[in-house]
Amino acid sequence: MTDTATRTTPDTTTPTTDTILSTDIGLLVLRVGFGGLFAAHGAQKLFGWWGGQGWRANADGFTAMGYNPGEVFGTLAGLTEFAGGLALLLGVLTPLASAVVLGTMVNAINLTFDGGLLTGKGYETALLFAIPAVTLAFTGPGRFSLDHGRPWARQGLVWGGAAVALGIGTGLLTLLLKAVL
Repeated sequence: MTDTATRTTPDTTTPTTDTILSTDIGLLVLRVGFGGLFAAHGAQKLFGWWGGQGWRANADGFTAMGYNPGEVFGTLAGLTEFAGGLALLLGVLTPLASAVVLGTMVNAINLTFDGGLLTGKGYETALLFAIPAVTLAFTGPGRFSLDHGRPWARQGLVWGGAAVALGIGTGLLTLLLKAVL
């Protein structure tokens, strides 16, 4: 017996509602988890929350690392971590928030680079923090965000590339200022 029925293959080029929803949920989990943890790191530096060192010790630490004046650079690091993390958590101004986080991580990678990768003392943690920032710069925050449907919402290749360029550029500018101040 021969099967003569017409067979059709499903259209995999058009995303289904299920696929779109699961992507938005995945982006929500990424933003809230990553943004929340990043903001918590900033709160440790600025306010001493969650066992953090607080502003004075953070400023002294930045001075010891060669960022002079430590009060300025330490405050800047704490503010970028706190504000950038909160913005990612909420999904607001996502490309800019991603750039802020990436610029901070450029400096963290520079500080820990001599420790190597995957040694426990190197730059793997900073790199692990940079990767989701770059990812969110390109993908956008998803539907469950404050950016969704707003006129200022931006995502995609051009905006992701601009955010990465801005983040790397500001990170390198900070390193240049560290070297000359």
